[in-house]
Amino acid sequence: MKMENKNIALLIDGENISPNYIEIIVDEANKYGKINYRRVYGDWTTAQLSAWKKKINEFGITPVQQYAYTSGKNVSDFTLIIDAMDILYNGKVDAFAIVTSDSDFTKLVTRLREDNIFVIGMGESKTPIALVNSCDAFTYLDKILNGNDDATEDTPKTPKTSKKKASTKNESSITPLKKIKTELKTIIDANVEDDGYAYWSVVAQLLQKKFPGFHPRNYGQQMRPITFFENMKEFEIKKDKTVMYIRNK
Repeated sequence: MKMENKNIALLIDGENISPNYIEIIVDEANKYGKINYRRVYGDWTTAQLSAWKKKINEFGITPVQQYAYTSGKNVSDFTLIIDAMDILYNGKVDAFAIVTSDSDFTKLVTRLREDNIFVIGMGESKTPIALVNSCDAFTYLDKILNGNDDATEDTPKTPKTSKKKASTKNESSITPLKKIKTELKTIIDANVEDDGYAYWSVVAQLLQKKFPGFHPRNYGQQMRPITFFENMKEFEIKKDKTVMYIRNK
């Protein structure tokens, strides 16, 4: 990915996201520009966040305290949302990186985008598809950390669980590859030039808008999307100097 020049507010739901992902989180955010705000939210009086405390100084993150007034509720949600709106109104950033797998943040993401703010989402494969598709781009953190060993071509699997049957809440929201390929064919057909090829830059942009969480690593492949599709029998790639083209076979 080409380095972008955005000013970013990185806001992490510490009660929902493991600190094991922090290096990936910072690396992914840095791809889009400069991180102006680095905050992680939670009740720091609890033992739950003790592992996060070891990462705060290392990565220059500001912990934001929110006491739990009731049990069984992720109280950091409210504080993160309020902070996000304050930062939005200050006008110092043009992108947010919201790190959570909690669908409660879907409305926040759609509200930020209403103000023409670019939103980068990050979470695990269990993240509800509504939140994934509300973002401009979404990164599945567990797919980077775990190396995609459990991914299959058409039906990405959920992380292993000790329960006999995974609940619907924990099912993977990664789009089956079959659906990705079907939509890609449609996009190519809608943007084809006289020679039967479509500009890859146009196709790639439209594909990401349709599936913000798409990346070959979700299906066990660490490569660029253009190379990923080039290896498939359904597509053909052509390069003319620095311009890439794709067509349906």
